[in-house]
Amino acid sequence: MDCHLNLTCGFKNGKSYVKDLYVTLPFRVVSVGQRKTDNKLYQMIMSSSPGILDGDHYHLDISLEKGTALQLQSQSYQRLFNMKDKALQEINVSMEDDTSFAYVPHPVVPHEDSNFKSEAKVHIGNNSQIVISEIITCGRKHYGEVFKLKRFQNLMEIYHNNKLIIKDNVLIQPDLIPIKSIGNLEQYTHQGTLIFYSTKDELKTGELIERILKDAEAHHEEMEIGISTMENNGFVVRGLGHGGEVMYNFFVHIQEILWALD
Repeated sequence: MDCHLNLTCGFKNGKSYVKDLYVTLPFRVVSVGQRKTDNKLYQMIMSSSPGILDGDHYHLDISLEKGTALQLQSQSYQRLFNMKDKALQEINVSMEDDTSFAYVPHPVVPHEDSNFKSEAKVHIGNNSQIVISEIITCGRKHYGEVFKLKRFQNLMEIYHNNKLIIKDNVLIQPDLIPIKSIGNLEQYTHQGTLIFYSTKDELKTGELIERILKDAEAHHEEMEIGISTMENNGFVVRGLGHGGEVMYNFFVHIQEILWALD
């Protein structure tokens, strides 16, 4: 099934708002920040489907006009069901100048024989920032489905002034790459990636990284966190652990820190 979500966010009288919205089944978008007083926009993507099915092709197109701040949320864990072929997801985000976008969705749960590829392309404007993440679990561990998926790939590209700034490619294919080998997940069952990039001036990236690492120490028995800094204003957080909830909550915590910068 071809499934579409098109969301355009505008900025007027000092507030971000939904300027245009178009969805097809199974999507639905609802506002979740009615009690916020920061004049930013908070939207949640909901779905009437229990998960992504064989043959599904999701198209998500997000546009942020100048001055807009949008935090996009997910409804729940995203399940990838058993597939004979594959399912695809395309995310395109267009950010004009002076915008802020954050999307920290719930973890992905790949069922046995699932085959899924997600491609995300972000074009970021000047004086703007983005926070975006994904968490992949081993599957339904209590059903004995530990990395019994066929293939999972998440490809992320971020552009500024039509120049590729960041390219991140997460590929899990157990029949090709031994998942427990050295240099891969080894003894862990969950992997998370959070990317932060900013085109703002005088951003104190070092102080942000130190704070995140300090906060991560409280969860050192549940997950391992590493941070790679970029040449410009940005960094990538990698997480390894044995549960999705702890990692997801920590990524949300990082999002809150970075969201307050705008």
